[in-house]
Amino acid sequence: MPASTNKKVLLVRFDRETLAGFVQTPGGLGDDAVELLTPEGSLLRVPYSQTKLVCFVRDFEVGESWRNHRSFSTRPKSPGLWVRLRFRDSDWIEGVLPNNLMLLEPHGVTVTPPDPSFQNQRIFVPRAALETVQVLGVIGSPLRRPPKKEAVKSTQIDLFE
Repeated sequence: MPASTNKKVLLVRFDRETLAGFVQTPGGLGDDAVELLTPEGSLLRVPYSQTKLVCFVRDFEVGESWRNHRSFSTRPKSPGLWVRLRFRDSDWIEGVLPNNLMLLEPHGVTVTPPDPSFQNQRIFVPRAALETVQVLGVIGSPLRRPPKKEAVKSTQIDLFE
């Protein structure tokens, strides 16, 4: 059984204020809601229908810092699927999804934001908040493999053939 930890998050809701708190992983992202422990110690269950995104952050900062860094300035370097997520309110953000079907989550997607060295390390977006997910590119595709080097003939004789 994996160990559980509390991660700092900023939970952005549709048409409401942003909530700061802690989400226990795994388990804090439930079947129908996010369980958020506020810094004051109260436990909130925010339904996915009200949740726009959950930013896993380094520190609690006022404001929605994900809006300042919502797209890549150049093609991303990390391997995965480069996607643009469009929300129900026509807002959007870009990110990189892992190119591994075993890592897909049933209730949403977790992306690496354009600048993970900034405030947001990862962003979880519930499926209920999304209108479309557009693949912009495949980075580090295993389909393009480097050409194999030709085997160099050995000058040594074979003893056991």
